[in-house]
Amino acid sequence: MIGIACDMTTTEGRTLYRLNRQYVRTVHEAGGLPVLLTHEPGDALESIDAVDGVLLTGGADIDIRVRGQPLHPKADLMDPARQRGEFELLEALDHRSDKPVLGICLGMQLMGVHHGCELVQHVPDRIPGGERHQGNQEHPITGAIGSGLVASSHHQMLGDAGPFRVMATSDDGVLEAIELPGRPFYLGVQWHPERTRDPALGVGMVKRLVEAAAAAREARKGKVK
Repeated sequence: MIGIACDMTTTEGRTLYRLNRQYVRTVHEAGGLPVLLTHEPGDALESIDAVDGVLLTGGADIDIRVRGQPLHPKADLMDPARQRGEFELLEALDHRSDKPVLGICLGMQLMGVHHGCELVQHVPDRIPGGERHQGNQEHPITGAIGSGLVASSHHQMLGDAGPFRVMATSDDGVLEAIELPGRPFYLGVQWHPERTRDPALGVGMVKRLVEAAAAAREARKGKVK
């Protein structure tokens, strides 16, 4: 069972949960059973305990003012309730360090900010031609996680890896994949595997999560016996 963190939006006075179906379909293709994770206050730890792995999805920008940093004029902020809920999930996951986690795009950025990494709020401010990372354009990455073309859609990025191990970068220096030493599976990727055509860097990334979740589930069963 893979818990997928939902997006939130408020329109005409109504707050709605929403999720791109492609995340669900990719988890299915990878062999997992998708379960939607909501962001109701106080539910994070029980939600984490109910699933075998967690997928943190893409979305709008982090309001970095909560970390004492001025907001960039191009920032397009996520719903505040979602941001609160995402950080609650990450805090809960710190208490369940054996629970496999894959962060995609915004998900990777949330993981990094949660662990003290710098957030670059507009990639072109740091990297000339950084617009190539927007609009689901393909570009090459390389590193220990693999090499190939990936599809990206982001204008923010992590400016450093902090406590993470760098697993891949793009040819222009964007951090593309990170993992946290000491955790069995705590991986963030800046691209969108659910939109990436390369089998290993696309659905293969989600298969890694599903396989890690299955192994963790069996390990928990063994402890109970």
